[in-house]
Amino acid sequence: MSESFFSPCPRGLEPMLADELAALGAKALAPTHGGVGFAGDWATCYRVNLESRLATRVMWRLAEGRYQAEEDIYRLAYGVTWAKWFTPDDTIRIYVTAKQSPLRSLEFVTLRIKDAVCDHFRTVTGRRPSVDTANPAVRIHAFLTRDRVTLYLDTSGEPLYKRGFKPAAVEAPLKENLAAGILRLTGWQPGEPLLDPMCGSGTFLIEAAQIALDIAPGLGRGFAFERFRHLDRPAWAGLKRAAEARRQPPRRLAIYGSDIVGEQVRRTRVNLQSAGLGDCVYLDRADFLALEAPAGEGVLVTNPPYGVRIGEAEELAALYPQFGDVLKRRWSGWRCYFLSADPALPKLIGLKASKRTPLFNGALECRLLEYKMVSGSMRRKPADGD
Repeated sequence: MSESFFSPCPRGLEPMLADELAALGAKALAPTHGGVGFAGDWATCYRVNLESRLATRVMWRLAEGRYQAEEDIYRLAYGVTWAKWFTPDDTIRIYVTAKQSPLRSLEFVTLRIKDAVCDHFRTVTGRRPSVDTANPAVRIHAFLTRDRVTLYLDTSGEPLYKRGFKPAAVEAPLKENLAAGILRLTGWQPGEPLLDPMCGSGTFLIEAAQIALDIAPGLGRGFAFERFRHLDRPAWAGLKRAAEARRQPPRRLAIYGSDIVGEQVRRTRVNLQSAGLGDCVYLDRADFLALEAPAGEGVLVTNPPYGVRIGEAEELAALYPQFGDVLKRRWSGWRCYFLSADPALPKLIGLKASKRTPLFNGALECRLLEYKMVSGSMRRKPADGD
């Protein structure tokens, strides 16, 4: 039996997520701003949770209807058969997002949906679930447009970019699903040398190693759907067995990471070891400006620091031209990618980007800048008639 789902993702990755979902068996794909709607059976839902590198979560669409006031939303939520899927012993949390909704208070909408769910359970079971805003067993999402509301049950639990490891985070971490999407945008393939010279907590390195070893990104974690009363346990167990069977054992890969800050290198090493990938990646403390290319060609991808505190912007303005000089001198034959929210980088690096892809790291608008380094001049030769 086909169900309707919606998977949000980092903005800018929607077309790639649609392709990935199709490869995982999803049907009726409907890309939209911020995610992709799709249809599939429950095995497809389980597979997307386990295998998707790009989705943020998988939400099951339960009900949709028009509304004028909060009580219309209450009635729609009350009519959903919540007790079929979880019990009053499961804690809940309600999430409400809106676009052009005329209602004044999303907090009040959240409260009325919570009331509706609890009242439904009181009617059916004589008991009601408790609210847990920190670590709920069940997450219920509502999305409001100008006159319609859609209710979803979250099948993922924790966001899918939380792969189940990575204990050592950095101040402004790159989300794993955004890193995986950027790796796709670079065209990198396993076996091709890959280097991140400002590796932070190692997100690009870990994602690339998992791809190279065909490790399903959800193998190290649990999911909300495992608590649902209608879980098809044999189907879920079979999907996990198949993923484990194709997982390749750790081996040394042509993946390289470095950072000028020793603490960042330590964090990356801790995260690689936590993911079972400690011996797969070459890792060193090094200044990008002094780094030699580890191969004649490959992919360089990095998320360089950008100025937040006073004085940093001036330091980076002096650093960016040096990036360009180093790429020209030492990285010919490489495809180089910089993800940056700093509009000064493309202006000051001194190279012409062959592609600029808009992406969002959370709420932060960024550009993925592509520089294809070739031997000799980077200037475009004039064509006949120019």
